[in-house]
Amino acid sequence: MSKPVNPALIGGFTLGALALLVIGLLIFGAGQEFNSNKIRYVVFFDSSLNGLEIGAPVKMQGVKIGQVTEITLQLDPKGGKIYKPVVLEIDRGSLTGTGGRSLAVADNAEEMKESRDNLVKQGMRARLETQSLLTGLLFVDLNFYPDRPPVFASLEYKELLEIPGLPTTTDELRSTAEQVAQKLRALPLDEIVQDFADSLREIKALLASEDVKKTQAALKGTLEELNKATKTLNTNLEPILLNTDKAILTSHELAKDTHAMVLELKQSLPGLVTNTDKTLESAILALKQAEHSLKQVDSAVGPESTLTDTLQAVKQAARAVRDLGDYLQRHPEAVLSGKDP
Repeated sequence: MSKPVNPALIGGFTLGALALLVIGLLIFGAGQEFNSNKIRYVVFFDSSLNGLEIGAPVKMQGVKIGQVTEITLQLDPKGGKIYKPVVLEIDRGSLTGTGGRSLAVADNAEEMKESRDNLVKQGMRARLETQSLLTGLLFVDLNFYPDRPPVFASLEYKELLEIPGLPTTTDELRSTAEQVAQKLRALPLDEIVQDFADSLREIKALLASEDVKKTQAALKGTLEELNKATKTLNTNLEPILLNTDKAILTSHELAKDTHAMVLELKQSLPGLVTNTDKTLESAILALKQAEHSLKQVDSAVGPESTLTDTLQAVKQAARAVRDLGDYLQRHPEAVLSGKDP
C-alpha cells in the first residue's frame, strides 16, 4: 500500500523551484525590468548573421560595453523579405561622462528617444565585425560614422529603439565588385575586341608596307651619316680645342700688355698734362700778340689813314684804265688818229 503524499514536501519543492526561477531571472534575465543600469536597443542588419551568437560582445572603440541578447528572424509576408532584428544590451556603467561622472539616466521613453536621436545625429552606427579569422565569430561594433547617412528599417520590435546598421566591409567590397561587374557586362565587349583586332591588323599591314620600309632605310642612312659626322667632329675637335687654348693664352698675354700700357699711360699722364698746360699758355700769349698786331693794322688802314687815300687813288686810276680799254675796243682807229675832241 502506497504512502500518502506529504503536503509539506510538495510545498517545499514548490518554494524551491520558485526561488530558483527568481535567481535565474536575476542572473540570466538581466532586462530593464530587473536592472535599471541596462539599456536595450535593436538593430536590423542586412548582412549575414552567420557567426553572430547570443552573448557576443558589443564594443565601442575596442572596449566591451554590452552584449547581444536576442537574435531573431522576421518574415514580411507581403514583401517576401526577411528582417533580422538583433537586440543589444548596453551597460551604462561602461560609459561615463567628463570627469568620470556617470551618465544621466533617462526617466522616460521620450528622454531615451531624444538621447538616441542625438547619438544617431552625431553618427553612431552598428556594424558587424569579425572577432577571429579562425573561428569566424562576429561581434557588434558601435562607432561614429558622421559621413554615412542613417538608414532605419522603421519596424517595431518589442518597443525597442532602433540604431541604424551598416553593411560589413566584406559586403561593401562584394557590392562594389558586383557594380563593377555590371558595368563591365554593360560594355560592348564584342565590339571592343573586334575593333582591337582590326587595329592590330592595320598596324601589321602598315609595318609591312613599302613606305615603312623606305622610312626605315632612310632612317638607317641618316644614322650612318650622323655616325660619320660624329667621327669627323671627334677627329677635328682636338685641334680646335688646342687652337682655342692658344687663343685664350694669347688673349691673356694681350690683356697683360694692355694692363702694362695703361699703367705706363697713367704714370706719364701728369707730364702730358703739364706740357699741355704750357702749350696752351704759349698759344694764349701768341693770340694776345696777334690781337695787338691786328689792332695796329686796323689803325693803319682806318678811314682817315694815308693808306686809305692811296688805295682810293689807285682805284680811280684803275677805273680810268678800264674806261680807256673799252674805248679803244670800240674805236681801234683812235690809236693812229687819236681820240676825237
